[in-house]
Amino acid sequence: MLLSVLSGFLLAACLPVIGKQIKGNLSILLSALPVILFIYFLSFIPGVANGETYHFTYNWVPQLGINFDFHLDGLSLLFTLLITGIGSLVFIYTSAYLKGHVYLDRFYGYLAMFMSSMLGLVLSDNIITLFIFWELTSISSFFLIGFNNDSEASRKSSLLALGITGFGGLFLLAGMILLGYVTGSYSIVELMGQTELIHNHPYFVLILFLVFMGAFTKSAQFPFHFWLPGAMKAPTPVSTYLHSATMVKAGIYLLARFTPVLGNHEYWNTTLIIIGGVTMLYAAIHAVFRLDLKGILAYSTISALGVLVFLIGLGTDDALLAASVFILVHALYKATLFLVTGIIDHETGTRDVSQLSGLNKVMLPVGIAAILAAISNAGIPPSFGFLGKDLIYEATLHYGDWAIVLTVAAVLTNICLLFAGFLAGIKPFLGKLPQKYEKLHLPSPLMYVPPMILAGLGIVFGVLPMIIDSPLIKPVAAAILNTSPDFHLALWHGWSVVLLLSTITIGGGLGLYFILKPSEGLLAKATRFEPISPMSIILRCTRIFESTAKGVTNVLQNGYLRYYVISILTFLSVLLAYKIFKGIDLYVNFGKLTEITLYEAIVLAIMAVSIVFTVFTRSRLVAVAAMGIIGYSICLIFLFYSAPDLAMTQFSIDTLTVILFVLVLYNLPKYLKLSDTGSRVRDGMLALIFGGLISLLTLEVLNEPLEREISAYYAENAYTLAKGKNVVNVILVDFRGADTMVEIIVLSIAAIGVFSLLKLRLKSIEKE
Repeated sequence: MLLSVLSGFLLAACLPVIGKQIKGNLSILLSALPVILFIYFLSFIPGVANGETYHFTYNWVPQLGINFDFHLDGLSLLFTLLITGIGSLVFIYTSAYLKGHVYLDRFYGYLAMFMSSMLGLVLSDNIITLFIFWELTSISSFFLIGFNNDSEASRKSSLLALGITGFGGLFLLAGMILLGYVTGSYSIVELMGQTELIHNHPYFVLILFLVFMGAFTKSAQFPFHFWLPGAMKAPTPVSTYLHSATMVKAGIYLLARFTPVLGNHEYWNTTLIIIGGVTMLYAAIHAVFRLDLKGILAYSTISALGVLVFLIGLGTDDALLAASVFILVHALYKATLFLVTGIIDHETGTRDVSQLSGLNKVMLPVGIAAILAAISNAGIPPSFGFLGKDLIYEATLHYGDWAIVLTVAAVLTNICLLFAGFLAGIKPFLGKLPQKYEKLHLPSPLMYVPPMILAGLGIVFGVLPMIIDSPLIKPVAAAILNTSPDFHLALWHGWSVVLLLSTITIGGGLGLYFILKPSEGLLAKATRFEPISPMSIILRCTRIFESTAKGVTNVLQNGYLRYYVISILTFLSVLLAYKIFKGIDLYVNFGKLTEITLYEAIVLAIMAVSIVFTVFTRSRLVAVAAMGIIGYSICLIFLFYSAPDLAMTQFSIDTLTVILFVLVLYNLPKYLKLSDTGSRVRDGMLALIFGGLISLLTLEVLNEPLEREISAYYAENAYTLAKGKNVVNVILVDFRGADTMVEIIVLSIAAIGVFSLLKLRLKSIEKE
């Protein structure tokens, strides 16, 4: 299991080496990875259908409770099949769509990393590793959205998507840590047994808020939805894979997975119903006014995600069953429509729906796939979408006092979504073919076969729902409900109110389609409200924050090192002074202090003379030499007090520092320009105050009782546990190895930054 999750990262690591060989016809060979993974996860269907769950554990950081714990049940199985199944078709589609692209290998690398990140996210049982994979999906999607990095719009869209999803990721991390703190466990399976403890804890509301922020930003819920339409600047395979079937459903997966843990509570249900309801209506109405095919699909995707959040919020058995079915319904028809849109754009050079018609005459297989997907999107029998729409109405009709309001909202949403689906899937293919498109031809089968497969499945699952009823949908619902539901999917349920609502939806959507014609005037009516849209409001707040940050930075980060040092020392002096004089009862026991010896006095005198030379000399080299003498004097003090290892370390550091300073200052002017008297007095006073406070603090520390438990532990276990005789080295490398590793990483990053600046070659226009 671990290999299947990490395989995408391994492929991405190999592509820089083999990338040149796969940029041509061989690129389709990379599709073998998702196909093999799809077959591998298919093998789990019989066991999961029988109620089995699979758990895999691989140690990573067991001391912190962080391991690669993978849990495969019905919910995670559905998502793994979507990730690998649709991923396989996207990989195949990409081999023709981006054939010959100079960065095709890079694109496949990003795609493979994203696939592995999503697999890790939906399979993780450990909530910390879930968060790590969650962030990896944001990072890999950033590279995919901004793949056309020569386009400013693509760069901005990728940054916006990363900013919104990364912002939500910080909240999610806090929520996961709080959950672990409250329950004492990081295992999702174990959390399900502590629902009462979590619900009754004072931090429950805060945990809900943090988890909601992570899910809402990832799954483009109002008011964080606006990053998704902007992400449509990405190539079509990205829009298909990330923004219809997988990444945007990560938030849905999170809510579904934590429904047994955090659900069945007034705050959970009410919040999700309101946010999901607002999102599905708001986005569905927006989809009606769009002209760009990707824009239509983007807003209809946001609306569908709102429907899923809405259903999870309802929380009833009917609603969660509807959500289980609709996840698959939406993935099939929306991925098809995105792939078809890519073909249209690839062959005609436009995505403006008002300019497209009659393409069936030149691209019949593509048109068939698009029409079948539009039928499933509309919920017209015998499509799988018909079952999905019926289950949604079944859920809203049985929700007590709010049944009528919720059902009306669902019907209005579905009417608008039907219109949007017909606009994207039917209008470009029916009607008269414009003369400029008469010479178009079918693209490579590698491009039109994948959408035909997905569209065909949308019909097959509708006609024969028993194919996926018990093997797939029941285990999904069981995982969300944490029970064993008893239901059977069927295309026909007889005459009922639900059927009437489906008929009203289809009739209303068709009426809207024939009455409302897409046009620039219609789009202009929607854009009039752009200044008060969530995107505009948040971007204005961002600009205010940016200008404020720039002002603060110009004051505190003005480019002068001396002011940085002054700021730091002033802050520390105030902090130390407050702590010393308010929190510490100063007392120095002079009886415990040893007499100053002659050699100590000589060393102190040398240090005092060196300090005077450092402060008052006009030569940089003399100042550096004097500072070196101060450092060597400290080495002697370490030797006097039996610390030869510290003395050697200090000696090495001081020697290296002096050499580096000399090399840096060698080509600078010989003499320093003395600063004004006021500055020198200020600096002197600050130095005396800070030094005096440190001295007082040191003397106070000497009065504290000496605790030897920690030092005794290190001394006793340094050799037995770490096989090292030098206790200090063992502490740095073994007992506190994580700290040392972080320090090494920081220094490495700094070194890379310095090296990059040294190698930077700016163009003349950039220097200006």
